[in-house]
Amino acid sequence: MTEIVVYELDRTVATGSLPGTPDGAERRVRRVHAAPAAPGTPTATGPRTLCGKDTFAMETAGWNPSEHPGAAWYPAEYASVVCPDCDAVIET
Repeated sequence: MTEIVVYELDRTVATGSLPGTPDGAERRVRRVHAAPAAPGTPTATGPRTLCGKDTFAMETAGWNPSEHPGAAWYPAEYASVVCPDCDAVIET
């Protein structure tokens, strides 16, 4: 199974910016989740994360775990906000 990393974001804050956010708005990553790829479309996120949350309002990360052999499934800078339930599913 192929997993896609998705970000659960907080509300917009006008203090800085992340790529893809308009005019200096910052969307802080609240939690990093993993989601299976949609059936038949390996680059699209399925409807639910591995922990069961809806992916509709989540942002797909630019991080692809398969491109980083030996690294964690999530970007290292977000280690403190990784969803423990998604992490447990991946680790088993």
